[in-house]
This record gives sequence, structure tokens and C-alpha cells, in this order.
Amino acid sequence: MRKIVIYSLIGLLFLSLSSFAFHKFYVGVYQVNYVPEKKMLQITSRIFIDDLNKGVEKTYKTKSNIGTAKEDEADIALLKKYLLENFTIKVNGQSKPITFLSKEVESNDVLVCYSRIKDVDKIKSLEISNTILVDWNAEQQNITHVSVLGVKKSVLFTESSRKEVLKYE
Repeated sequence: MRKIVIYSLIGLLFLSLSSFAFHKFYVGVYQVNYVPEKKMLQITSRIFIDDLNKGVEKTYKTKSNIGTAKEDEADIALLKKYLLENFTIKVNGQSKPITFLSKEVESNDVLVCYSRIKDVDKIKSLEISNTILVDWNAEQQNITHVSVLGVKKSVLFTESSRKEVLKYE
């Protein structure tokens, strides 16, 4: 009887510990800043490189090496296309073109992308849509911080919440 209790406790302990297995976080962080003196929205995106490549590969059905030593011009073109299709901003109800400026690798696993929207005079509302990596992975979460004239707001984009309207009046 004593052996049954001991084996049962060991089995219960094993099951309890195995339920705490490590799980990767699927998170992208985005910063949108309004710079009124430049009439510009500045956008910074931080995305895990391995997840980004998987998402791009799934979307375009082609191998991608974005943010790696094997990256080429075709990869950069795919990156720009993917970002433009999956991150959009409407200012005061009007779509505004986002210009990709540059990118850099941070900490060997995060790609930081810099973009901007020019000719933004006054902001009454921002409609942001962020579906980056959401179609590839239902667990993806995109945290977007927005700063307009000293007002800071944060939005969480997920598979079920892909678009948000922020009002500034």
C-alpha cells in the first residue's frame, strides 16, 4: 500500500511539473509617435525575426531570410510588402501611405523597423490596423503604444481584435 501512495505522489508531482513547460511568447511591440513640428507620425516596430520569417513564408509561399546574414534585396522587398499589407493607419478617416525607412537587428533575435507617415497636420482620430503575424499564429499579440500631443494610449491587437480607433479631441 505504501508503494502505491509513493508512486502516486511521484506521478502527480511529474504531471504537475510538466504542465509548467516553457512556452514562447508571441509578441510584437510597436510605437507610433506624432511629431507636430515635422507634421509626421514616426513608427517603430519590434518583431521577433524567426516569427517574422515564418509569417512571411506562410503568406507569400517563399523562403525568407529577413534579418539574417543570408538576407538579400528580395527579402527586404518582401518585408516592406508584408508590413504595408499588415500595418495600416488612417488619420482622420483617410488612409495615409506609410514609408519604410530602415531596419536593424537588435539582440540577434529582434528586427526593429522604422517607418513614417508625412503630411499630418492635425489628428482628430487614428484608425490603426495591426495584423502582423496574427494570421500565422493565433497566439500572436501586437502591443501598440501611441503618443499624440502628450496623450499616451496603448492598444493590444490579437486575432480577435485587429483594428482600433483612437480619438483625440
